[in-house]
Amino acid sequence: MSETAANAVTLRFLAAPTDVGHSGSVDAGTVLEWVDKAAYAAAVGWAQSYCVTAYVGNIHFANPVNSGDMVEVTATIVYTGRSSMHIRTVVSSGDVKGGPATMRSQCLVIFVAVGADGKPVPVPQFEPTAPDGIEQRDHALARIKVREEIVQAMSGQEYTDAGTAESVVLRFVAAPTDVNWGGKVHGGIVMKWIDEAAYVCASRYCGMDTVAVFSGGVRFYRPLLIGHVVEVEARLVYTGTKGMHIAVHVRSGDPKGRELHLTTYCLTVMVARDEHGTSVPVPQWVPVSEEDKRLHAHARALLEIRGRAPGNRLPNHLLPSGGS
Repeated sequence: MSETAANAVTLRFLAAPTDVGHSGSVDAGTVLEWVDKAAYAAAVGWAQSYCVTAYVGNIHFANPVNSGDMVEVTATIVYTGRSSMHIRTVVSSGDVKGGPATMRSQCLVIFVAVGADGKPVPVPQFEPTAPDGIEQRDHALARIKVREEIVQAMSGQEYTDAGTAESVVLRFVAAPTDVNWGGKVHGGIVMKWIDEAAYVCASRYCGMDTVAVFSGGVRFYRPLLIGHVVEVEARLVYTGTKGMHIAVHVRSGDPKGRELHLTTYCLTVMVARDEHGTSVPVPQWVPVSEEDKRLHAHARALLEIRGRAPGNRLPNHLLPSGGS
């Protein structure tokens, strides 16, 4: 099939005052919820089957979305595997009275089509023909190896009480209002919880309000059910000149039992901003325990892996020139 309107979906709406968070603009978690909904619509429209979020990666938050903005979220299928769909999602917003919209964030979302038994089912194959479609497909293909390296590196780490860094755990019960179209917790809601936990952890560490500028390696291991106990644990693992790298684990389980299972894991980068919205330096975190040192090295290794992805580079503080 060639690229037509069938491989893209655009959602449009007004950012409401109730969407505004602690930063004074729309929180990254709410933006991620919008992204997941648009990508879901594109995936289901293409597969003609129920689909689940499998992975969200390389999410850059370039500019904030403000209350009253006209928001446009465009999700475009750029590559298909046997049962997976790689979807490029771009969030733009601008003055509702008119004028050009500004790109606010973009990322790659992977959905998998599943049947009534919950097992993956084949999807129609997407074959781009236009130059921009071919370029986006090649870009997605080039990121597969990098993504596999990231997933392997993240899954091999252990987090215990031996860590001494700033951390926080949020606990609650998944509510009926969190439900998706398949009767489970919406992937966008889970990403909103991740953003909230990362915010608390980072703000406690630096003593200032913080916002997310990047989130990566969001891997969904298993569905999270309505009525289950949810535990969202966020821990500082690395600091750059301005960025605070927060590892977030989401676990859930039946409230009648005591066992919680890992459902989602990711790494989020938060920054502190002054009253003008400019990011400011944060205190450097110095690892103390052996686990601190291992996770610090792990976070730095992830930066180097991501730096090899098309269109990416190392952050300034890791460049040979020693930039800040």
